[in-house]
Amino acid sequence: MTAAVALTVAGSDPSGGAGVQADLKTFSALGVYGTAVLTALTAQSTRGVTGVHAVPAAFVGEQLRTLLADVTVHATKLGMLGTADVVHEVAAVLADRPAGPVVCDPVMVATSGDRLISDDAVDAVRSVLLPVTDLLTPNVPEAAALLDVAPATTVDELAPQAAALLALGPGAVLLKGGHLGGAESTDVLVTAAGVVESRRPRVPTTATHGTGCTLSSAVAALVARTRLAAPDEPVDWAPLVEGARDYLQAALVEGESLRVGAGHGPVHHFAGWWPA
Repeated sequence: MTAAVALTVAGSDPSGGAGVQADLKTFSALGVYGTAVLTALTAQSTRGVTGVHAVPAAFVGEQLRTLLADVTVHATKLGMLGTADVVHEVAAVLADRPAGPVVCDPVMVATSGDRLISDDAVDAVRSVLLPVTDLLTPNVPEAAALLDVAPATTVDELAPQAAALLALGPGAVLLKGGHLGGAESTDVLVTAAGVVESRRPRVPTTATHGTGCTLSSAVAALVARTRLAAPDEPVDWAPLVEGARDYLQAALVEGESLRVGAGHGPVHHFAGWWPA
């Protein structure tokens, strides 16, 4: 047996609900071997972020190059990169070394509302990271920041903003509509082939910590599995997005059963695996 391998390049979350910790749990739950490069340490809990300590860009690059010189990576998920220097370093390495399709979750604001990225880093994401991204997965505030426009307020506004993001260079865009409210949570996938909406019933829960990290890493895990099985086939993002949303939906439904923390608790990455 040869394992599908996914890589996460992201920050650490000591509470385990988001960041690298959430990514590795998701990879494992979906049957993929997880590898990780740390870009930042955070002081963080379910109640919020109190501090961010960035890893120097040169060392982020050394982590990446050392790993990719040894391990065949079938898909890469990018999360919180933090600084413009780290964004430039990661983009340069990925442009030079194969690491499978790149799923970029442009982490800028935590679920708690805490800002996690500097202003110049937003410019760097826009200019150098999107062109090496195969699937961009922003939420509504992140899309607005990348486009320098007002955030979408309706589902009808998602597709035009996703199309505008597609024009900046990524291969596809999944604009997540979870911030819009309503009985359904609607995400919009825009590719060169057109627009596909993905809908799920909204889960009434306070366990929402790490939802964005979990969805993007689930897509990365599923694409890693497909690339292992058929490395030369073009990626069809729509079924992978549906599979990732199914996984996240189950994790949201079971999240409050964990009873972790006093704030926005984590989703249950191993719902269906752990005993009830």
